[in-house]
Amino acid sequence: MADLLCMGEPMLEFNQLPPGPDGAVHYLEGHGGDTSNAAVAAARQGASVGYITAIGQDAPGDSFITMWAREKVDSATVIRTDRAQTGVYFVTHDAAGHHFLHYRTNSPSALYAASDLPRDAIAAAKMFFASGISQGISTSAADAVFAAIDIAREHGVQVAYDTNYRPRLWPPARAAAVMHAAIARADYVFPGMEDALVLTGLSDPDEILDFYLALGCPVVALKMGEAGAYLADGEYRVHIAPHAVQAVDATGAGDTFCGSFLARILAGDTAEQAARYANVAAALKCTGYGAVAPIPRPHDVLRILNA
Repeated sequence: MADLLCMGEPMLEFNQLPPGPDGAVHYLEGHGGDTSNAAVAAARQGASVGYITAIGQDAPGDSFITMWAREKVDSATVIRTDRAQTGVYFVTHDAAGHHFLHYRTNSPSALYAASDLPRDAIAAAKMFFASGISQGISTSAADAVFAAIDIAREHGVQVAYDTNYRPRLWPPARAAAVMHAAIARADYVFPGMEDALVLTGLSDPDEILDFYLALGCPVVALKMGEAGAYLADGEYRVHIAPHAVQAVDATGAGDTFCGSFLARILAGDTAEQAARYANVAAALKCTGYGAVAPIPRPHDVLRILNA
């Protein structure tokens, strides 16, 4: 049984590369999906990780099974189905950053229901992790995440949650209501600055921390992108300065932060130690293309932290 169980929607990724000498645009095939990315990040940092989802009986689904096996992410709690096809998305880049185009309607993950949950595996875990995307893809998926949180809390399993708001999935009012209900039952929450502005109407980092602490979540790690991270636990708060890199693709950086943070918590770090580690890991992820391939290993992160 895995210590960390992540739940959500994996999607095959096609990430735009810089134009070649002939000006042609090419795409790098890879793997994405926020909680799957986080699972890989946690596994690369040494955590015992499993994944909860449903994927198609198709080539992208086969590719995920192969990738998870290679990355030592346990797929025993992954359902294969021929009812629908595994989702796909494209990432493009321009001066404004990276942009997503998703093909996910009625994906196997969106059809996932509470009755599909691996109850024994969740009860035996140490940490359960989900996100706003995990719940935003469908009503049944949202209910399944709530049911998983109930199982986790009933058995003393810690809960972590990443807001990861996607406006194409649901309107702000519904997203805020669902996410905040989940976060109120979580032990760790990872809001992003842009998410917080939409979901809470707040722009001041301290007010955002206050908001999520007031929901009842004991530890809040505010992801601030190029500005680093801001951590609070109700008694203290600390700003973690960004680690400067030559960034080419920020896809999955926040997921790398979450997975790396949770891996370090499970390894016994304090929240601040985990956040400092995760901050560097997320920055290093941005030095390569794709959500998964550039996720760093511990020696890369520790070399910087110990410099």
